[in-house]
Amino acid sequence: MSVERTLVIIKPDAVSRELIGDILLRFEHAGFHIIAMKMIRIGRQEAEMFYEEHRGKPFFPALTEMLAGEPIIPVVLSCENAIAKARELIGATDPALAAEGTIRHDFALDKSHNSVHGSDSPASAAREIPFFFGEAEICHSREVLR
Repeated sequence: MSVERTLVIIKPDAVSRELIGDILLRFEHAGFHIIAMKMIRIGRQEAEMFYEEHRGKPFFPALTEMLAGEPIIPVVLSCENAIAKARELIGATDPALAAEGTIRHDFALDKSHNSVHGSDSPASAAREIPFFFGEAEICHSREVLR
């Protein structure tokens, strides 16, 4: 097994309901190290660039509208097999299908307002992390396994 990095975004619906600490605590209790984090707002153009792979799909406009304009919290997490482990903890996109105890099952409002985004592959993590963070913003020393 290897140490990986993944990107998680706490989405506007979770930020506005003040679920930030609850969500981060789930990751920390699962063995993840928070190695970068910030609260920001992005515009529609940035949201469209971030979700470029979904352009042309029926849900693209709603997806980008949801991410744009309101505060979000991008977070870089690190641990062994971080991508798969985070996806499991996050749960299915549709909270009605998400396993009990997952973040989306417990906090999502609906399929569009599902509280968190998580990288779905090493390639997406490699693209998504630098979208929000420069190398100088990542605390590499936190990646040491305990």
